[in-house]
Amino acid sequence: MQDNKEMVLPQSGLAEDILSQFVGKAQEELDAVATAMTAQQEEKLHHLVTFSLGREEYGVDISSVQEIIRATDITPVPGAPAHVRGVINLRGKIIPVVDLRSRFRMPVGVVTDAQRIIVIELNGKRLGMLVDGVSQVIKLSSAIIEEIPEEAITLDQNYIKGVGKLEGRLIIILDLNRALLLTDKLNIQ
Repeated sequence: MQDNKEMVLPQSGLAEDILSQFVGKAQEELDAVATAMTAQQEEKLHHLVTFSLGREEYGVDISSVQEIIRATDITPVPGAPAHVRGVINLRGKIIPVVDLRSRFRMPVGVVTDAQRIIVIELNGKRLGMLVDGVSQVIKLSSAIIEEIPEEAITLDQNYIKGVGKLEGRLIIILDLNRALLLTDKLNIQ
């Protein structure tokens, strides 16, 4: 149904004056719709920091990433879970470093200059993730992210949020809350 709003006619009564009122209102409505659509599209974008472990590419939400540093001087901690490589001193703060290869039960990798520690903040705590290399920062639309089929993972691999498809690459998107658990449930007696 159309709105029954009164329209004030210009005193000249010229058709082009009357039409300009309609065109002006129509343009305002189109601008409002375009603004709403742009805002909706931006909400569906995922900003990710991508990194590699072996030949696989992973991504984590950029809002969790505090900084990326070179992987040096990790001090081992006796009695720590197997996937905790140790701790680092980052500007006076002691930060645990999780070796993602170990956490994901991957073979030990070769130490290279490309290795980095991605420092993240998770539930108010800072943690480091040791990775083989950091790739880039990307934006992925929700439309190109798919959930991983249940048959493809085991219960202890529920740290995967989804898989993004970008230019022939598959990017495994991690749920940091699950991927960085500092307790190893398998060792609890």
